[in-house]
Amino acid sequence: MFNSVSDARAARANPSAPARQRSLVMRFLPFFGPALIAAVAYIDPGNFATNIEAGSRYGYTLLWVVLWANLMAMLIQTLSVRLGLATGRNLAEMIRERYPRPLVWFYWVQAELVAIATDLAEFLGAALAFHLLFGLSMLEGALLTGAVTYAALTMQRYGFRLLEVIIGSMLLAVAAGFVTQILMGRPDAGPALTGMLVPQFPDGYAVFLAAGILGATVMPHVIYLHSSLSQRRIPATTDDERKRAMRFYRWDVIIGMGVAGIINLSMLALAAAVFFDNGRTGVASIEQSYQLLSPLMNRELASTLFGFTLLLAGLSSSIVGTMAGQVVMQGFVGFTIPIWLRRLLTMLPAIAVIMLGLPEQQVLVASQVVLSFGIPFALVPLIQFTARRGLMGNLVSRRWVTLLGCVVAAVIILLNGYVLAFELL
Repeated sequence: MFNSVSDARAARANPSAPARQRSLVMRFLPFFGPALIAAVAYIDPGNFATNIEAGSRYGYTLLWVVLWANLMAMLIQTLSVRLGLATGRNLAEMIRERYPRPLVWFYWVQAELVAIATDLAEFLGAALAFHLLFGLSMLEGALLTGAVTYAALTMQRYGFRLLEVIIGSMLLAVAAGFVTQILMGRPDAGPALTGMLVPQFPDGYAVFLAAGILGATVMPHVIYLHSSLSQRRIPATTDDERKRAMRFYRWDVIIGMGVAGIINLSMLALAAAVFFDNGRTGVASIEQSYQLLSPLMNRELASTLFGFTLLLAGLSSSIVGTMAGQVVMQGFVGFTIPIWLRRLLTMLPAIAVIMLGLPEQQVLVASQVVLSFGIPFALVPLIQFTARRGLMGNLVSRRWVTLLGCVVAAVIILLNGYVLAFELL
């Protein structure tokens, strides 16, 4: 990998060297990575739960929801990158700078609650994977998860690129695992293609599941984080440099969100091929999926692959959640706490859930409900800021992009409102 800052400085130090002499890939590499970090949040254990239930209950019918949710994610993460690049500030810092102080403190409190809820789901998912794969107790799995994620986070001292490589490798390993399982499960291509391209809701509960899929996909904490990852990564002082950087960041988002989309589509298609096609329409939990995959696919490797993909997804998303928590605190109130302390504080709710013996599946669902509250708080200011030419300069969003962002925000708010109403009744 290349050091992005030194690469950019070298380019400015030798302006006479024509850009065309370097391959497009070499020019893209310094910008590659932030979207892989963000994409991890789109494959956390909450996605496992919603995609598995949707596939087992309705087959391939809701694949279109996963596809459109991923396209929404591409738009949202592109806006987040654009804000960081154009202003040199992340979303939390912009809110602190532009909003009244009492509102900023409210934003910080709700963002911290969202970060805790996010980490709760990710922590429980990784602990469950340790339990299923190695027979550890949930408490032992939780403590091991905390140790592994803290060790990975300390890699930041050796340069951010190393942590990007670690998290990106985890993401690609999860993708490889699900692609392998898809090849083993052999889903029916015809119904899968129809489910991906033809929007439909078989019944009211399908609408609820669609809202759950969307709520598990669009994660508020990663909107804050992605703007931070791009704000000072590559020095860009002129309008041309900013436009060129934005083009590369856009491709980074397409690749990162594309990988996350493939994983989510594969999750749902696997559940449809293995459970729905075999009449197991009641599979709704991660543990059930792990136990049934090998018997139904007649391959011992199936459950093991599923368990390892869950483990890697839980660990990587927990790392990203802790990083996002640091960005949120620094951005809103201007200070940070040591990584080990944040890691300890965010793992305490998961340990409490385990010690109280609360059912993991219900806690995962509850955490997604909490997350749904946080989405509008991050998304609405993001759309507002990126539409202001005085802030964004030549990277201001076009009117049709802002309008599309407003439509996406409205859809997310309405669907998450449906989830909240459904859960509270």
